[in-house]
Amino acid sequence: MPKVKLEDAVVHYDRTGDGPALLLLHGTAASREQWAPLTANAEGYTVLAPDFPGSGLTTDPGGPITIEALAAQAAAVLDHAGAGAAHVVGHSLGAVVAAHLAGTRPDRVRKAVLHAAWPVTDTRQDAEFRYWLDLLETGTFARMLPLMAFGPRYWEQATAESNEQLVKTLEAMVEAGTDRQVEADRAVDLRAVLPKITASVLVLGSAHDRLITAEQQRELVAVIPDARAAEIDAGHGAPAELPDEFARIVLEFLSAGT
Repeated sequence: MPKVKLEDAVVHYDRTGDGPALLLLHGTAASREQWAPLTANAEGYTVLAPDFPGSGLTTDPGGPITIEALAAQAAAVLDHAGAGAAHVVGHSLGAVVAAHLAGTRPDRVRKAVLHAAWPVTDTRQDAEFRYWLDLLETGTFARMLPLMAFGPRYWEQATAESNEQLVKTLEAMVEAGTDRQVEADRAVDLRAVLPKITASVLVLGSAHDRLITAEQQRELVAVIPDARAAEIDAGHGAPAELPDEFARIVLEFLSAGT
């Protein structure tokens, strides 16, 4: 697996396929493995999927994580892979990082898909993130995830037994540095960066997102100069809840006009 060193972090990333670069940035508590379904559908692209510090194989000294540092690491992955500019897709924390990269390094981003991004963490969200930290301390974070991440289409087909099995699976998947990533979520403020984005952007919202509000999605569309909105009938965790539909929406946007 390729890796690139930037300051005190050693960032590991997957590289798959051949073609224009497609950089995938994962969400809180996840890793590059979140993107396996999209990668499988992304024919004709060189897919680059890094682990953030606290996730997967990436290592660092263990201090605070900032959005600025994550964006710099994303750019370092592009440099290491020999990619000048790339399409960038991010989910949640990864979408915030993608937006920051697009606004501060517009030369590196061709098109961007921001799923479940938000412009600034407000008091309601901060209360949610503080709750997550409490759950991480008590070891019950995974039990909350299906409630937070999935919409009605999941719950209509789930049983108590199948959901319990999912919780057990998630317990093993929650990354060791999730608390550090949640602290980064608490500090998000993209308001000075968003108007500087020059790439064409798809602001992809989830119809049943309990974490990101429709008003926050509208604010992103309003302040990003070349942005359009789309919605998927899922919860916050749409890449896992409806992976095929998510991949279709993303790849149709990226291929349009090319």
